[in-house]
Amino acid sequence: MARSPATSDTDHSATAKLPAEGTQARRFGKTRSAQSTALLEDYAELIADLLAGEGEARPTDIARRLGVSHATAIKSISRLKRAGLATARPYRGVFLTDKGRALADRVRVRHRLVVDVLQALGVPSEAAEADAEGIEHHVSETTLKAFAQFLKAGS
Repeated sequence: MARSPATSDTDHSATAKLPAEGTQARRFGKTRSAQSTALLEDYAELIADLLAGEGEARPTDIARRLGVSHATAIKSISRLKRAGLATARPYRGVFLTDKGRALADRVRVRHRLVVDVLQALGVPSEAAEADAEGIEHHVSETTLKAFAQFLKAGS
């Protein structure tokens, strides 16, 4: 008996076979973990950029650049401080610890690699930069290595 189009091997509808529970839970767990750390990574990267470009990283500037309220920026900076990634001094702004600078450097490298791959695929620069902001937090080390190999092979 012939299969109907609704049950073909290429059908990706609700009838598609689900992955094993443990596999699916691990995938979703990885995503939740990445979302939790993405915020700290974005703050660390921005603080490093502000310190390098402006000489200071004030909570007001951080809030404006991330498009959040001053209170939200202060709360996130407090998380950075609790995680040992940043310090803050009254009237002097926010500074990264060695651990915070290392995190910002790792994030910057990941971001650049994702942007370079997207551009190699033909994605326009502005879209590649915007898309990389989300992808960089969710991509695995295995995928990053594949990206680097892809770029190396293309040059």
